[in-house]
Amino acid sequence: MRTQLRKVGNSRGVIIPAALLEACGLGEEVDLRLEGKTLVIEALKTPRSGWFDGYQSEADSDVLAALPADEADGEWEW
Repeated sequence: MRTQLRKVGNSRGVIIPAALLEACGLGEEVDLRLEGKTLVIEALKTPRSGWFDGYQSEADSDVLAALPADEADGEWEW
């Protein structure tokens, strides 16, 4: 698709059609970077997104259960 740069204040902007925005998953904020002489516009990635997808808590082992019980019944002193 061919389009034109438009003047926005002292900068230039590009109008991205809604169909392209939806297909790329672009939101309100994007990541811009240069790769050689190519301008790349990419959707922002949420840090740590998907870390717990498929997490099964029943598969966890209780690693602290193997530690010996604390024999001191009194209060701690600092």
